[in-house]
Amino acid sequence: MRLTSAARLVTVLLVLFSAGCGGRPASPVGFVNQTRHSDAQLLTMWKTAQGNLSQQIDLNPLQQVFTGAAPDVRPGDPRVWGVSPRQLVVASQTDVSSAEFYAATGDLRPDPTGMIACPQPCNVHYAAAYSLFRQPVTRYAASWEPSQSSFDYLLTYEFENQILNSLGYDMRWR
Repeated sequence: MRLTSAARLVTVLLVLFSAGCGGRPASPVGFVNQTRHSDAQLLTMWKTAQGNLSQQIDLNPLQQVFTGAAPDVRPGDPRVWGVSPRQLVVASQTDVSSAEFYAATGDLRPDPTGMIACPQPCNVHYAAAYSLFRQPVTRYAASWEPSQSSFDYLLTYEFENQILNSLGYDMRWR
């Protein structure tokens, strides 16, 4: 049996469509958990972040602190409930030393400083935590982990950032 050129083209297109449907497969749901906390605890913080963002979204808390800008607060977005962590790396990073922090900023903080170097593009050089989005990562200063309430607050904020980024919000001042 000989296929016509049109039949061959249809066959090739069907094979390509079925093999590549949807492009790259989505990463599995969950965390790459490098913390002392369970996945269930991280998921509870994720759900808290979703709840916060479903009520209201503050898009510029850093700009308010650093420049005195007016708040850019939006109504909650119900789409947040459809966002799941997809192999989100959650890990501590060693706090910068008091000496290093003082040399860079002129501010004296006792060790542990509770601060880590924030890679560019960041609005600051040091932060208690940060998130990267291309390869989803949330890092936090290691000294925060033993303080449960502070740790929960810090990670919930960073999880909010991950969720907002995945929905296309401007993350410049978060």
